[in-house]
Amino acid sequence: MVEFWLAAGALLVVSALFVVTPLLRSRDNTDEQLRDELNKAIYKDRLAELEVESVEGIVQDKAELETDLKLALLDDVPASEQYGSTQKVSPIVIVVSLALLIFVSLFCYQRYGALDKVNQWQEVANQLPQLSQRLMSQDAEPLTDSEMRDLILALRTRLHHTPQDQQGWLLLGRIGLADRDIDTAIGAMKRAYRLSPDDEDIQLGYAQALMLSGDATDTEIAEGLLIGLAQQEYVDLRVISLLAFNAFEKQDFAGAVKYWTMMQQMIGPEDSRYPMLESSIRKARANMGESMADMVAVEIRVADDVPVNPNGVLVVSVHRADGSPMPVAAARYSVGAFPRTLVLDDGNSMMQGQNLSDLDAFIVRARIDSDGNVGTREGDWYGESAVTQKGDPVNLVISNQY
Repeated sequence: MVEFWLAAGALLVVSALFVVTPLLRSRDNTDEQLRDELNKAIYKDRLAELEVESVEGIVQDKAELETDLKLALLDDVPASEQYGSTQKVSPIVIVVSLALLIFVSLFCYQRYGALDKVNQWQEVANQLPQLSQRLMSQDAEPLTDSEMRDLILALRTRLHHTPQDQQGWLLLGRIGLADRDIDTAIGAMKRAYRLSPDDEDIQLGYAQALMLSGDATDTEIAEGLLIGLAQQEYVDLRVISLLAFNAFEKQDFAGAVKYWTMMQQMIGPEDSRYPMLESSIRKARANMGESMADMVAVEIRVADDVPVNPNGVLVVSVHRADGSPMPVAAARYSVGAFPRTLVLDDGNSMMQGQNLSDLDAFIVRARIDSDGNVGTREGDWYGESAVTQKGDPVNLVISNQY
């Protein structure tokens, strides 16, 4: 606000100089001088006419006429004390002019300017810490649409004064993503990425914004950033989720299944997002041309008297209908919570030359391995399904102990 008033004051001073400077400058009273110059011009013209008339014989006494002209010119010369006099402006006129200038300027700005908006803008800019804290706090009430706009305005104001603040640009980009303002999100994330291209949070945010643009070039850049992040030692779950989404949008359904399966392994079956991922995987496999008949959906329950070791491992295997101990397909999961539903497909096949989808009938076994060694069974709890036909759901209860 101080900068605004300083700029307004400077403009007012410049305007005052334009008004006062001409008033302070003394003005010569040149009316008599102009009359003298005019008389001289008339005198010279009349002499030229006499010369012509003398040559043509119209004038007989040329010398006498010239004398009369000179006497007439001398009679019209202004007095010396009046010649070259000056006029000065009264100080009262200057003061009144300045007062009028200030009054008119302030009145016009008050009437037609945006002083109220400037004051509101400054108030919003001062609220940036409080609005940012509310945005980040999980316990505070969510910001309203009006407060979100105020936060964006305040943040843009600060970034105008600190354009090298990459965290500020990152925050503005995240707000743009949350508000579905794609242009703001991409622009802010791009500025943050230019300032700090090695920051993983900024890379992730920039990739997320680019993927929402719908432009093929932006999507390729985003995919490159995500693949680089996926090769890090620690991989953020959001990176895998965006890769899965990107693969599904490109109709790379096998890639989508791969990434969603990775997410399942990262979050575990006890996570509330696990069933949603399972549904996404089934949808992707259906788009690949794999029917649900080629998959085995197993609902697993645990008897009430079975102690479940939360650090154990759940092993699920599919066997031929004759009960062969060698599994055709198998999968290993963390124990998680029960009941739960798991889906096995050809990707879980164990035997070369035979896929799970080749079986017309099968048996499913599930075992909770308590020591983490799937090769040992002593003391483990298990359950086995009845012979099930291809395409039918499977239900089993873990109630027996080796």
